[in-house]
Amino acid sequence: MAGSGRSRRAMLTDKPTSFDIAQRAGVSQPTVSRALRGDPTVSEATRKRIEAIAAQLNYKVDKNASSLRSRHTNTLALLFFEDPTPDDSLINPFFLSMLGSIARTCALRGYDLLTSFQQLSSNWHVDYEDSHKADGIILLGYGDYETYRARLEQLEAQGTHFVRWGSVQAGQPGTTIGCDNVRGGRDAGAHLMGLGCRRIAFLGQVSSHSPELADRYRGACSAMLEAGIDPDPALQVDAITTEASGYDAAIELLRRGVAFDAVFAGSDLIAIGAMRALEEAGLDVPGDVSIVGFDDIPAASLSHPPLTTIAQDYAKAGAALVDTLLRQIRAQPVEAAMLPPRLVVRRSTAPRA
Repeated sequence: MAGSGRSRRAMLTDKPTSFDIAQRAGVSQPTVSRALRGDPTVSEATRKRIEAIAAQLNYKVDKNASSLRSRHTNTLALLFFEDPTPDDSLINPFFLSMLGSIARTCALRGYDLLTSFQQLSSNWHVDYEDSHKADGIILLGYGDYETYRARLEQLEAQGTHFVRWGSVQAGQPGTTIGCDNVRGGRDAGAHLMGLGCRRIAFLGQVSSHSPELADRYRGACSAMLEAGIDPDPALQVDAITTEASGYDAAIELLRRGVAFDAVFAGSDLIAIGAMRALEEAGLDVPGDVSIVGFDDIPAASLSHPPLTTIAQDYAKAGAALVDTLLRQIRAQPVEAAMLPPRLVVRRSTAPRA
């Protein structure tokens, strides 16, 4: 009798298991585990059914036990490259917008997110996966790509799981998710020419040290050439993605004394700095000069005038980075991907009277 009582008490205190969920859902236990981890190989309908049953049973995933079984930390590391900014954040505003999507996707997939800055003077490339702080790394930003590439090659050589946001090019180390910058440049050039602009300046670096900006310039030049317009090298001025650099580049463009009726800036920050320089020079935007930026950061809609720009889909970008890295960690096939840009028209390119 006493043994029977102990058995009943054990039954009353037993916690639901993933096998209980599997039985109710009509699937295997491994499918339940993958669904509750947010594995993209489980269909959305199956995942939602399993999550609903888990909620009914008040089932909680034991992350520590799961980590021990899989030898994973269930943590991803997000490393920012320090960008020069007017505030103390040292983070490009575009990447701040992407951060929300990355964090949200990690939560949906059952992963924690560890964020830090990339210190190019230290061994950040061996500090995370090798020390079991994280199962893989997401990299945002890079500064001078020619310098940065060597670190990517080290990551690849040591077998680290990593994915980065940037320009997608053949022969790059690792896996890259990025925007179709060439198409974005073409869209910007076509929009400006549709307004009647023929002397289109470009502010931004166009070398292998900054491949994303170089692709944007290449796209704009392609659109001009197709329209029978030869791009003028004197209308290209180097700039990095800061307001201060955009301001200085616009000053240099004015100093050269070459005629221009439009500016395509390699980033919104460059464009915002350039607009300030043009205003100080007595030029009206868009009355005298039409301006297009790139990124669609929050400040673009708040500038004076509001900035026409090429938007990158930071929500899809964040999700793609996380899901690509998780597939890599699970030894599933991964490949580079380019997300389509979108032209957002505002008053900086309003038709002229």
